[in-house]
This record gives sequence, structure tokens and C-alpha cells, in this order.
Amino acid sequence: MIEVTTVTRINAPIERCFDIARDIDLHTRTVWKHTQERAIAGVTSGMIGHGDTVTFEAVHFGVRQTLTSRITAYDRPYLFVDQMERGAFKSMSHEHHFSVCGEQETCMRDTLRFEAPLGVLGWTVERLILKRYMQAFLESRNEKLKSMLER
Repeated sequence: MIEVTTVTRINAPIERCFDIARDIDLHTRTVWKHTQERAIAGVTSGMIGHGDTVTFEAVHFGVRQTLTSRITAYDRPYLFVDQMERGAFKSMSHEHHFSVCGEQETCMRDTLRFEAPLGVLGWTVERLILKRYMQAFLESRNEKLKSMLER
């Protein structure tokens, strides 16, 4: 299993950061354009909350994929966790942590844990390709969220 963590400091109130991070419309606007990501089932617009599911369709590595996640933990404005129910990974969990880290500043920490299928081949791909790809994906998305929030 691979773990990727990012920390982003945002000059905005914690409640606003929390809500923006769980907004499906903004999610699809802040991911890489070439993935053509869109929500196709479950909560497809607006804010996702505890127990809700969303299914995203996107192109990664030239392959169109779907991934369904459920919000399994929710403590506004400090934490929400989405857990993969169906998708290309053997398992995936994404923790979104928020804390006040300065006057009108929020620290947003994402911890993504995932495991590829296919045994030894999946283990190798996790380490050679997927870890860097997912790190860059999260960092890019979080910088876009930060920019939106600090406008």
C-alpha cells in the first residue's frame, strides 16, 4: 500500500476551505484537464456529505475509468474521508484534514492511501509510476483550490 500526503496552507477560513474541498462542481474544474473528469452518478453537483456516494469518470494513462467513492467519515469543518467502493484500485482511501494554523489561515492536509491490483506487477507500478502521479495530481488540485479560495 502506498501513502501520499500533501499539506497546503490557505489564507481563508477553515469552514470555507472544508466546503470548497467537498464541492463536486469545483472538484471537476480543479483536476487536470486532460483527464476529462466528470461526475456521472451519485452526488453529481454541489456539496457531498456523510454517507453520500459519487462516481467519477476520467481518463488516466489513456484508459477511461470509473471510480465510486463513499464519504465514510465526516466532521465539519475538520475532516472528511472518501473510501473507494468500486474502481481500478484494489483499495483507496482519501482523508481530507483541516486545521487552523494561523490568523485566518487554514492547513489542508490530504492523505491518500491506495493499493493497485495485480500482485507483484501492481506493487511495482505503485512504486515506479502511481506514487509520483498521485502526488502530482493532489498537489495540482490543491494549488488550484488555494488560488480559488484566496481570490
